[in-house]
Amino acid sequence: MASAAMLNAPCNIGAVKFEVKLKPSPNLFCARPSIKLNQRRVLTIRASKEGHDNGSSSGPLRKMGLTDEECEAAVVAGNVPEAPPVPPKPAAPAGTPIVSSLPINRRPRRNRRSSAARAAFQETNISPANLVYPLFIHEGEEDTPIGAMPGCYRLGWRHGLVEEVAKARDVGVNSIVLFPKVPDALKTSTGDEAYNDNGLVPRTIRLLKDKYPDLVIYTDVALDPYSSDGHDGIVREDGVIMNDETVHQLCKQAVAQARAGADVVSPSDMMDGRVGAIRAALDAEGFQHVSIMSYTAKYASSFYGPFREALDSNPRFGDKKTYQMNPANYREALVEMQADESEGADILLVKPGLPYLDIIRLLRDKSPLPIAAYQVSGEYSMIKAGGVLKMIDEERVMMESLMCLRRAGADIILTYFALQAGRCLCGEKR
Repeated sequence: MASAAMLNAPCNIGAVKFEVKLKPSPNLFCARPSIKLNQRRVLTIRASKEGHDNGSSSGPLRKMGLTDEECEAAVVAGNVPEAPPVPPKPAAPAGTPIVSSLPINRRPRRNRRSSAARAAFQETNISPANLVYPLFIHEGEEDTPIGAMPGCYRLGWRHGLVEEVAKARDVGVNSIVLFPKVPDALKTSTGDEAYNDNGLVPRTIRLLKDKYPDLVIYTDVALDPYSSDGHDGIVREDGVIMNDETVHQLCKQAVAQARAGADVVSPSDMMDGRVGAIRAALDAEGFQHVSIMSYTAKYASSFYGPFREALDSNPRFGDKKTYQMNPANYREALVEMQADESEGADILLVKPGLPYLDIIRLLRDKSPLPIAAYQVSGEYSMIKAGGVLKMIDEERVMMESLMCLRRAGADIILTYFALQAGRCLCGEKR
């Protein structure tokens, strides 16, 4: 009986040594013309760690230096390399009823069987590039916590803000929107501080653009942070919000922001005709390149409470229902959309976000323009509170809520979770 031949060959993969043992077997012919074997040989391949043999076959197998023709010849001759066996069918738990298969051709679960399949067929994705980070700023040097918004601060415009922007950029969030907390002494009934070229927002824009020239800066165009009345427009003595006079002030505000270097001005006031007037004012001053993100469907929502604490901008009297939309209305969003499109808006925004997914989808289906959604302070604070109380998994709910906004049709999302979500998307540990 012929003895088995043992070949020890060096290996270039890590520190693994492979041994190839040839066992005599009849009728195996090698494809090399100079070699003829009269007996079939069965190849047994074993991989072992350098310095010890653990008998494991889980490591990589060393190539034997055979040509394609030799490998094919071996298979044709019946010398088929071994592979793992077909795994046994998993057993059902005891007591599972024995039933016939349902006579159905379509089983959607087939496309959800593995994580790879789910990832391959995922219809909606989200990245840090889809996020816009709302940041509150004030004149102080220190960062002041906002009680109703855990994790959010009024940032010192020269210090804390710059550091927060740097953190966001590190995880791919390169778009921000600024909201100022204006000193009460500068607030007036006509909000003139809104268009002060050396005001808090223009100064901040210039500082950020000097440090981060490619940072995309959105600004808020509305009078409420600058108004002694806390409304988005000028208030007449009988309590009526004056539309056209307010638009005049908003145009000057938008131009001042553009002059400072803003990339996108965002009228959130909900005055009629303001988009067209702002577009004309920007163009007249040579700012044709500055975009307008219109708050197209901004509802008179109860979800804004924490935001108003952050800016100390609650209305001194009344509410905002004469200019913001009724939460019960759906078709009215189309009226606002058509007006903003015709007046030159570049982006259409829906606010709030998650409770208004139907409006986001409506605008997505009806308009070719990019759609933005604002995940507002109330949405943020509820998720934070639920996480603190261990009622929900904060991170998972956060990411699901953002994905839902994307799925509904939002191209970009303004969210206070931008930094936290960016870190999550980048796989960074908090």
